[in-house]
Amino acid sequence: MEQYKCIIIEDEPLALDRTKEFTQKIPFLELSATFDNALDGLAFLKANKVDVLFLDINMDELTGIELLESSKIESQVIITTAYQEYALKSFELNVTDYLLKPFTFNRFVQAVNKVQDNLKQKTEKKPPEFIFVKTENRLEKINLQDILYIEGMRDYRRIHTINKRIMTLQNFKEFEQIISQNLICRVHKSYMVSLSKIESIERNRIRIANELIPISETYKASFFQQISNSKW
Repeated sequence: MEQYKCIIIEDEPLALDRTKEFTQKIPFLELSATFDNALDGLAFLKANKVDVLFLDINMDELTGIELLESSKIESQVIITTAYQEYALKSFELNVTDYLLKPFTFNRFVQAVNKVQDNLKQKTEKKPPEFIFVKTENRLEKINLQDILYIEGMRDYRRIHTINKRIMTLQNFKEFEQIISQNLICRVHKSYMVSLSKIESIERNRIRIANELIPISETYKASFFQQISNSKW
């Protein structure tokens, strides 16, 4: 099981002991250090890799909210506080979870499970950046970021890229199986488009590189769902 390093920044001794006790019951958490003030904790964060930060809010000199606002924290952050009014501000600062004291062990487990899921997603294998396409008597490498759109032409597919056009007998189903639709999405029985290359969408047509590509009713809902989920 992969281990995740964590630290606790908490100025209440009893609360610190309770959070420390809970972390030691979680097999995938490795407690690296504890701090009773945010300044010392921030110095540690800048010098060490920390996967999970358990952070109190109301502390002298520098509060937990001020720490998050003033520094780029790469760790997953779980707020531990007795004050509910900071919840909205905390989530605006991308905390993973918000635990209200006194929290139970069961609630603590829910929070660290979220952390584990987030960290696993970050370390998952990245999708390929290129594909090999059969064309004539060779396999040609194509960088996915270079593709503008793929056009169906009877038995062939024409791949329009930034620099060239490539003809292939590979069908759309094959492309959909090997290319993430987060990158290149089917919009019509005869077209797939690169989401990052879309210039505009108007009247059920997509403009890419001065070409207008139709959006069919069959793929319309899934296409608009895809672009609403995409962060490109």
